[in-house]
Amino acid sequence: QLELVESGGDLVQPGGSLRLSCTSSAPSSQDYNIGWFRQAPGKDREGVLCLSASESATQKGRFTLWRDYAKNGVYLQMSSLKPEDTAVYHCAAAPATSSSCSLDVPLYNYWGQGTQVTVSA
Repeated sequence: QLELVESGGDLVQPGGSLRLSCTSSAPSSQDYNIGWFRQAPGKDREGVLCLSASESATQKGRFTLWRDYAKNGVYLQMSSLKPEDTAVYHCAAAPATSSSCSLDVPLYNYWGQGTQVTVSA
């Protein structure tokens, strides 16, 4: 069983930045692909960015994702935040069956409880 714990959610003004953390007590989390997902009220869960087990960092647009191997953590840096980024953000882990990751929700076996990000003036 892999337990994931998110933290770092907060109320932030539009244009601001925020760093979310996803930590696990199990070093084996480094053998998993890690994905960040978000779900806004009344909307489906959507993928934000993922990192394969063989990657240490990746970036897409306003989002950067990286691993801290010493802390068994994966961190999501979000910049230039917009009100539409408001959601509960979850990290999740999927067995690394290939060298690349996917944001297909059913692939992820382990989920954290989520952390609230609110972007508002």
